Amino acid sequence: MKHDLSLTALSRAYRSATLTPRQLMQSLLDDMHAQQDPAWITRLTMAQIEPWLARLESSSPEELPLYGIPFAIKDNIDLAGVPTTAACPAFAYTPAESAFVVQRLIDAGAIPLGKTNLDQFATGLVGERAPDLYGTPACAFAPEYIAGGSSSGSAVVTARGEVSFALGTDTAGSGRIPACFNGLVGVKPTLGLLSTHGVVPACATLDTISLMALTSDDAATLLGVVSHYDAQSPWSRQHDFEAHGQRYGQLTAPLRFGVALPSQWGTDDAYSAAMEKAIGALESLGAERVDIDATPMLEAAKLLYDGPWIAERYHATRGLIETNPEALHPVTREILGNGNAASAVDYFDARYRLAEYKRQADALMAKFDFLVMPTTTHHPRKAEVAEAPISVNSRLGRWTNFVNLLDFSALAVPTGMTSQGLPDGVTLVGQAFDDLLLLCVSRSLETMLPAPMSATGRTRLTPTNAPPARLGEMNVVVCGAHLSGLALNHQLTSRGGKLARLAKTSPHYRLYRLAGGPPARPALVYDERDGRQIDVEVWRLPIHSVGSFLSDIPAPLGLGKITLDDDSVETGFICAANALDQGGQAEEISAFGGWRAWLAKQ
Repeated sequence: MKHDLSLTALSRAYRSATLTPRQLMQSLLDDMHAQQDPAWITRLTMAQIEPWLARLESSSPEELPLYGIPFAIKDNIDLAGVPTTAACPAFAYTPAESAFVVQRLIDAGAIPLGKTNLDQFATGLVGERAPDLYGTPACAFAPEYIAGGSSSGSAVVTARGEVSFALGTDTAGSGRIPACFNGLVGVKPTLGLLSTHGVVPACATLDTISLMALTSDDAATLLGVVSHYDAQSPWSRQHDFEAHGQRYGQLTAPLRFGVALPSQWGTDDAYSAAMEKAIGALESLGAERVDIDATPMLEAAKLLYDGPWIAERYHATRGLIETNPEALHPVTREILGNGNAASAVDYFDARYRLAEYKRQADALMAKFDFLVMPTTTHHPRKAEVAEAPISVNSRLGRWTNFVNLLDFSALAVPTGMTSQGLPDGVTLVGQAFDDLLLLCVSRSLETMLPAPMSATGRTRLTPTNAPPARLGEMNVVVCGAHLSGLALNHQLTSRGGKLARLAKTSPHYRLYRLAGGPPARPALVYDERDGRQIDVEVWRLPIHSVGSFLSDIPAPLGLGKITLDDDSVETGFICAANALDQGGQAEEISAFGGWRAWLAKQ
């Protein structure tokens, strides 16, 4: 059996000295060079990777987070000294330096084994648009089915267990769809979270490097290595997950998720079943389903290829199209050929429509924590794509095209196998910088939905224990005017607060109505000997807004720790100890059991 290339397994083997990076790389390269393979465009030799191996031999697994981890690079991403072709030999160049993300991986101890095939210039979702010189890879599970694109080769070599992970790119689904078709976790990061310095652009304003991994835990480790700000990239965006209170780990509280109306899915039986499996698993974990009309997302998706954004793809390849059009794959040439026809007026018309779709989509997203959507509609055979290369491609992108246009994060998750023995899956969609939240949900689904470790022949193991996840939010317990629908509730909702649950305090509190107002204000006071339970609400507030919320709280109130009736301890409104001693101005209302009950009697 092949080596277990998951990051956890390799790290364990290296630490126990039962395997060395040199032994592993020699074995992997021997296997790869024994066959002609359209999944690879360039495969490195032991001589080429020797400098990286030598460096590892003077280091240790404890020092480098990706010590000896083999990976592949989509051939529109630069690796120093190795040609970048974008699957077009006439375009090829040899870069002097590696892409920012590639260099961060190498610095962390990972070893690139080569460059992988793709739909030419990353234009396609099928994996069938490479020149005959390279051929086109097939799905790792069945040769008559497409691998998906444009990151076809990256998905296939990871699925077959030739590398631990691979880099793709994703503008309109080019990472998520091949990950889905090959049973992988496919991370489509928030735009700008991963630098695109050293990436051949497709649509520079919408491009991102994507990650294809065997497990959610692996994907989270990789994201931690590569999600760093790059001052050289004009599209890079700064985001520190830790500073925003976000941490990957085990979900400890139920979430709320949105689902497009089933009548909108457009999926075949296999992909409809994948949706039902994922929804059922999430509900069994205590998550709440919210059905939504996804029309704003679907309308935005149409703009990517039916609108003027095709001009951006033309811009990226203009020199070749105008001087040597025959160098392009026929389908790529057909798609890009009219890219210079759109006017500035066309662009602004589409941009204005997109702004309205974005407004509507953001309003929907505010109602839940993440979306569960089909990754795609069906898994076509190669013959089907050959017969209708453009229409099949368009159908595949129904649920992927809108994500970058609307500045959302996304993650393709395997959910098992179809009756035809092919992988299926769904996509989780979140707002910008919800990347760790989506990975946490993916991790939970792994525990619920048995699936093989892609086509490696190994079983995907249940994730090991992890620390509790942090989702960039803080629970705030409210007991008075901040309750739902009351006078100060807007101070929570305007900051993105969501009602988490109704609750009661432990039986050790007294409730008072303070003097002053309007609005009337409560005071919750701890009294271990003569208290009672008080009705409260628990709200989830984005951690970055807590400071401004706190600044609005007048004395003698403040935020402190409150014990609830399930023995959990949360942050909430408490009253300064001496506030009730100032002239007898406070009225005790504990007997009502809560603020609403007291209001109802006024």
